[in-house]
Amino acid sequence: MIYEHASDWMDAAHKRVVFFAMSGLGKTHLSKMLAATGDWFHYSVDYRIGTRYMAEPIADNLKKEAMKVPFLAEMLRADAIHIAANIHDDDLTAVSAYLGKPGDPDRGGLPMAEYTRRQRQFREAEERTLLDTGQFIARAQEVYGYSHFVCDTGGSICEWVDPEDPDDPILRALSSECLMVWIKGTDAHTDELVRRFDRAPKPMAYQPEFLARVWKEYLSENKLQEGDVDPDTFIRWTYAQALAHRQPRYEAMARNWGLTVCASDMASVRDATDFDAVIAAALDAPR
Repeated sequence: MIYEHASDWMDAAHKRVVFFAMSGLGKTHLSKMLAATGDWFHYSVDYRIGTRYMAEPIADNLKKEAMKVPFLAEMLRADAIHIAANIHDDDLTAVSAYLGKPGDPDRGGLPMAEYTRRQRQFREAEERTLLDTGQFIARAQEVYGYSHFVCDTGGSICEWVDPEDPDDPILRALSSECLMVWIKGTDAHTDELVRRFDRAPKPMAYQPEFLARVWKEYLSENKLQEGDVDPDTFIRWTYAQALAHRQPRYEAMARNWGLTVCASDMASVRDATDFDAVIAAALDAPR
C-alpha cells in the first residue's frame, strides 16, 4: 500500500484513494462530500464509462428507438435533432437501460446473445476506465490543481479482477497510485439492499461465468425457455446471489491490496477531517 501507517496518510501532501463496495453503501456520497471541499478531485468510474467508452452504443440505441417513431425518424435522417444520453455520476439510468435485462421482449427483455454482448461491452469499458485512473490523477493535479484524488468505482469492479493474483493488471495499477479502501457492509446492509432492489430492480453487470450459471439454473428450475423469462423476476432472483458472489471477492481485494473500513464508520463521516481520522484508524488497526 502506498500509505502503510496513519502518519503516512496524515502527512501526505497528496492523498489518493479508491473506494470499492457494493452499490448503495455510500461510495458516491463520500466522494461528492470530499469533492465539495474543493481539495479533492472526484473520478467517477461509472460516469466515465457512460460518457466516454459507452457513449456511442448508448446513443445509437436511443436513436434506434427514436427511429420507430416516423416523425422522429424523419428528423434524425434530416439531421434536424440531436439525441444523446444525459449521464450524471449519481444517475446512471441511461447506462442501465442500455445494459438491459434478459428475457421476454414483450416485457422489455433482450435475447441472451444480445444481453451478453452488451455485458462484454460494459466489462471492456469498465476495465479501460479503471486503467485510466493514473492519467486522471496526473490531470487532476497538473491541469486543475487538486491536491487529493478519490476514485469512485462501480460495484462490479470485483467481477473483472483476480484479487489472489499478485500480477492482476488492474489491481496493480490502482494500488500503485492509490489506497484501496473496501467499504464493508453488514448483513443488515445486505438485507436492505435486497429490499431496495426488489422494489426497483435495475440492470447490473455480472461476471460471465456467474451469469451463465444462474441463467442455466433459472431456466431449469422454472422449466422455461429464454423467451418466457420475465426480465424483472430473473434479476430479482439473481440479485442476492450476486451479492453473495461478490462479497468474498471484495474481501480478498481488501486483504491483498488494501484495507477495510466498516460502512457504519464511513456513515459517521461529515467532513474531510472525519474522513482522514477514519482512514488513519484503519491503517493503524491490526490487519
